[in-house]
Amino acid sequence: MSEFFTELSPWHWLILGMLLLGFEVLGTAGFLLGIALAALLQAVILFVVPDMGWQQQLLVFALASVIFTLLYWKLFRRFNDRSDQPLLNDRAAQLVGRQLVLAGPIENGLGRIQIGDTLWRAQADENIAAGSKIEIVDSQGMVLVVKQVD
Repeated sequence: MSEFFTELSPWHWLILGMLLLGFEVLGTAGFLLGIALAALLQAVILFVVPDMGWQQQLLVFALASVIFTLLYWKLFRRFNDRSDQPLLNDRAAQLVGRQLVLAGPIENGLGRIQIGDTLWRAQADENIAAGSKIEIVDSQGMVLVVKQVD
């Protein structure tokens, strides 16, 4: 096993980097990107300094992996999280502002609202009688906050 480490060449690091980039392309969401870049960096360093010992190679690879991964998470993670539709996966928040007629009463601040084929839990500051017109003003998780519209 130690012979493998003593015979590490730039090509080993280059192949490792390319394999990790290939896995990254398949959809690991950036988890392998820093490690792949560290392996490619190690290949370049080993081309320039061919007499580098395997301990130094592994140390440089480990440190570069941590640094590149932290840089990715610090600088580029927010870039990937930007969206033109931030409410796309938040169905409750998409309903805010919608007005409808209440089918059942809201008593003691709690009730249920049927919207489409989904029965939502509803919360209000006051009791609201069935048949009243309401507006969804907020969402707290999967609970809709409603108020009566006059």
